[in-house]
Amino acid sequence: MAETAGAFLRIVDVVKEFGAYRAVDNVSLDIAKGEIFALLGPSGCGKSTLLRMLAGFETPTSGRILLNGQDLVGMPAFERPINMMFQSYALFPHLTVWENIAFGLKREGKPREQVAERVETVLKLVQLGKFAQRKPHQLSGGQQQRVALARSLAKQPQLLLLDEPLGALDKKLREQTQIELVNIVEQVGVTCVMVTHDQEEAMTMAGRIAVMKDGRFMQIGAPGELYETPHSRFVADFIGNVNLMEGTLDVDAADHCVIGCADVRHYVGHGITGTEGMAVTVALRPEKIVVGREPPPDTAHNAVQGTVKEKSYFGSFTVYHLALPSGAVLKASEANTERHRDEEVTWGDAVWASWSPSSHVVLTQ
Repeated sequence: MAETAGAFLRIVDVVKEFGAYRAVDNVSLDIAKGEIFALLGPSGCGKSTLLRMLAGFETPTSGRILLNGQDLVGMPAFERPINMMFQSYALFPHLTVWENIAFGLKREGKPREQVAERVETVLKLVQLGKFAQRKPHQLSGGQQQRVALARSLAKQPQLLLLDEPLGALDKKLREQTQIELVNIVEQVGVTCVMVTHDQEEAMTMAGRIAVMKDGRFMQIGAPGELYETPHSRFVADFIGNVNLMEGTLDVDAADHCVIGCADVRHYVGHGITGTEGMAVTVALRPEKIVVGREPPPDTAHNAVQGTVKEKSYFGSFTVYHLALPSGAVLKASEANTERHRDEEVTWGDAVWASWSPSSHVVLTQ
């Protein structure tokens, strides 16, 4: 999207240092107008510091931040056409929903009629019109979140920043609100950058994601791209569940490669242009693995026998932990497409795990 629509927000060679500590380490990024973009990573990776620099709460040590061609570095936060929604929502407890949303518009000295029209518009957008005269403590967590969003959108910012926007909600409400939030942001058409440590939240809400570690971008891409074709062990392990198996590149041809690991030889349906004998890591997602009592047709490659060590039922799927001959554990997940199965695999069973040549990703870093 950013490539075809052009860059609306540009982050160019940005560095942020706190004394000798470099929190953000020379990052560059282009974000398109109307895009919902997520900064994802563990605590302390620099994502919140980068968001605070966009908002104007921190100043880059070096580099440029441009919004619609305008350099924001050095511009005070209150002058930027940007609004930020905090994890705590930061609603005024003594003001009604209506007054909370109107607060920023009144501070700007907008005419009373214009304030009223704008507040009513965003109340309708977030479907909270009938709660306009309630105080924040009279609302549920999800409703408070929508009030905070309405207040952020009332001033019609060019850029909306979301700092762990759903972190205060329980799991079920968070999943429901993710879709609501995306629909509202897309309906308004505002460009949005969000920070989260929750990979499911980032993959549900964002069109593209930057995975951060130690102040740097490890990989930038669409959710499916990061999940299916990670570039490094860190990204593969951070996005979803994965089996990581150390091995050696035994064969590297144009149309396939073979990697020898402790318990299994992997036949991969493409070459990697590597050097035979080099150390590599095979990443294999649990849902790509088929578990059964009978051996697959070919047990020489992409197949291993193990014992069911753990079994966890999650309703829509079941996860198996298989103890392999080397002592390693292989995670496999299976969709529960039927209510009852005749030959259900259970604890202590000897089973075969197998997968196709297109299931793996070979990682060299």
